[in-house]
Parts: sequence; structure tokens; C-alpha cells
Amino acid sequence: MGLSSTSVIALSGMQAAQQRMGSAAHNLANASTDGFKRELASSQSQEGGGVQVTLSQAADAGASLAEDVVAQRIALYEFKANMQTFKTAQEMLGSLLDIRA
Repeated sequence: MGLSSTSVIALSGMQAAQQRMGSAAHNLANASTDGFKRELASSQSQEGGGVQVTLSQAADAGASLAEDVVAQRIALYEFKANMQTFKTAQEMLGSLLDIRA
């Protein structure tokens, strides 16, 4: 796997984290809406690297504030970890270019 692949995979992870954060925020914003069915986010790895998030609707109406707050925190940590991976890959690429110049 090259540095370019690492960056693409990290970007995919950041996009997935954003989708998961958005889903949890949507659930929290609508928690007091009568008959609201939560949005569920599930992640699947993609062939060749990266991740894809699929959104679905819960079968039953009702809020789960604790789950959604925890999901937001997890998405935040996922985003930060992928951002650090992306940053490191870019720094390594810059170092390689400096060596070759």
C-alpha cells in the first residue's frame, strides 16, 4: 500500500465519521418528535481499502439519547484518528519529495 492509498483510506474514514456524526446529531435533534424513528449508521469495509457508511431507519420509534451521544463521541475520535493518519501520510510524502529534490 502506497502513501497515496493511505491518504485515500484516511479520507474515506473521515467521510464515514462525518456521516456517523450527522446521523447521531439528526437523532438527537429529533428525539422529542412524536413517532420519530432513529437513523442507524453501519459501516462496511470496501474492497481495496476504505469504509462506506449505510444509513437505515430503526424498526421502532423512540429515542436513545445515550447511544446517540456515545455515537457522536466515537465519530469524533474516528475522525481525529483518520485525520492524524492523513496528516502523517502527507508529511511522509513531503519528506520523500525533499529527499528526492
